[in-house]
Amino acid sequence: MLAAAGPRRTRTLGQTHALILGLCLLPSTSLAQSPRDIIDQVDRLMRGNSSRGRIEMQIRTKHWERTLQMVAWSLGTEYSLVRVEAPVKEAGTATLKVVDEVWNYLPRVDRTIKIPPSMMMGSWMGSHFTNDDFVKESRLIEDYDIAFADFGGQERASYWDLSLTPHPDAPVVWGRIDYRVRKADLMPVWARYFDEGGALVRTMTFDQYQRMGGRLVPARMTVVPADKPQEVTLVLYQSLEFDIGVDETFFSLRNLRRSAVP
Repeated sequence: MLAAAGPRRTRTLGQTHALILGLCLLPSTSLAQSPRDIIDQVDRLMRGNSSRGRIEMQIRTKHWERTLQMVAWSLGTEYSLVRVEAPVKEAGTATLKVVDEVWNYLPRVDRTIKIPPSMMMGSWMGSHFTNDDFVKESRLIEDYDIAFADFGGQERASYWDLSLTPHPDAPVVWGRIDYRVRKADLMPVWARYFDEGGALVRTMTFDQYQRMGGRLVPARMTVVPADKPQEVTLVLYQSLEFDIGVDETFFSLRNLRRSAVP
């Protein structure tokens, strides 16, 4: 679990997909001019009409390491489903997001658990991602004031630097988010997440840009907690498909519990 001091309140039943679940990427454009336009492109990078992706997650902590193989589906910002396929002892574990409600399915005890707001900042599968990351429903352009910034560096002329501060009444968990985005194609380079006191909580970097499903995507995300810099979670996108034809009925408690979903 990430050690965030004094996180802001979550929505009534949590937030939405995820950095991982929102797999639908929109084509990038160099036409964005305002800070809001740029972040809107970045925010929608992990969202879209519908998508399916295969993902490997590598988790390294001080005491143990593990690798998960997962498949994820999404429909807009309201629906998402992530299922673990390997290792065998974790296979079938799944997380479902439907509008404002989130459930986990634990196949070893054949139990479905509804996630309360108090658990949204808890670690997902022991990783440095939280339940909130997997089901975040806040839209950056709706919940944050966005302004250009200058974080320095020799190559800063090639990037947009942006700082996001939440609206006073926004139901979000971060006190500030800083982004660096490539000017050439609006691909994210890194994002830094701060608590309400201004302390850095974690850094997420994006790289290994490649085309999947006909679209340019950052195929790897790396998350490092500020208080445990020796630990890391890597998310590797192995494949992505878009406009797969699923509708709301696909994202059901029945499919959450199934051992396999087409």
